[in-house]
Amino acid sequence: MTRADGFDLACPAPILDQETVQLAHGGGGRAMKQLLDAIVRPAFRDPELDRGHDGAVLDVSGPLAFTTDSYVVRPLFFPGGDIGSLAVNGTVNDLAMCGARPLYLSVGFILEEGLPIDTLRKIVASMREAAIAAGVRLVTGDTKVVDRGKMDGMFVNTAGVGRFIAPTPIGPESLWPGDAMILSGDIGRHGISVMTAREGFGFESVIASDCAPLADPVLALLEQGVAVRCLRDLTRGGLASAAVEIAESAKLAIALDETAIPVSDEVRAACKLFGFDPLLVANEGRFIAFVPQEDAARAVELLQQWPVSEGAAIIGRVEESPRGRVSCRGALGLMRAVDMLSGEQLPRIC
Repeated sequence: MTRADGFDLACPAPILDQETVQLAHGGGGRAMKQLLDAIVRPAFRDPELDRGHDGAVLDVSGPLAFTTDSYVVRPLFFPGGDIGSLAVNGTVNDLAMCGARPLYLSVGFILEEGLPIDTLRKIVASMREAAIAAGVRLVTGDTKVVDRGKMDGMFVNTAGVGRFIAPTPIGPESLWPGDAMILSGDIGRHGISVMTAREGFGFESVIASDCAPLADPVLALLEQGVAVRCLRDLTRGGLASAAVEIAESAKLAIALDETAIPVSDEVRAACKLFGFDPLLVANEGRFIAFVPQEDAARAVELLQQWPVSEGAAIIGRVEESPRGRVSCRGALGLMRAVDMLSGEQLPRIC
């Protein structure tokens, strides 16, 4: 076994030819080094990778946030993103939701034999662009290859470390009745984008994923002294599932105003066609923030200064009861109960 550029190498390993990733039984370390030197190393120039060690030595101080996630989206490319940008942004956003400034990432690639080298090259380049945009360093990683037909091209795992900067704990336990609930922008675009790309549905206008890093607007709230009680990014299960999880954990109620929740005309039409509730469709660049009512207007104004959250709006409030329940008032003034997603409405969307 050999190691190169901070990546853990294991046999069997891929060899780099002109077209595809292949299994090289018994030839491992040098073949992997060829792949890393040709594709990964040029994209992620970093002193920690250049050390060629088993792991990274990080320069951090104070309380840390740490998270990990795996990405199995199908197809690998979709309007507005791909599995690479998704893996970077998803982990960066999880750190931001903790009230942390993202600093370092690791990446683990699981590649299927026969994956086109050009596909891997494009995804690694996308990850590099996403990491630069998010202000994080990719400092260590791992690559494995599995037999042809055992997966859909590629799976990616990313783990992240960030410096916790919030002055007080952020989470459902910090909620109080009367707190305002703010949504950072329109919902449902990621789930619909992936589904239409996968199934080949054609619409007059392309629905692009909202996949994006969220740390900048979140850190702006914290640095400007907004008393952020709780944060949650709206991934699988969408807005509804996130709201229910928070209400149940806080043992409080959340009341939503459906008319205040932004949904694009294209997403609304697609949801109507497929029988989906936009509140349950996945997002990868949206979050909810709970703040005291007196901070709500200022928080929205701050969020609207960032392109990723320029559609921020107050969409609800925390109430005393019924505990653990979420309700939603519709356009006609009728109330309905909101529940989290049961099962997989759209599998393999992240």
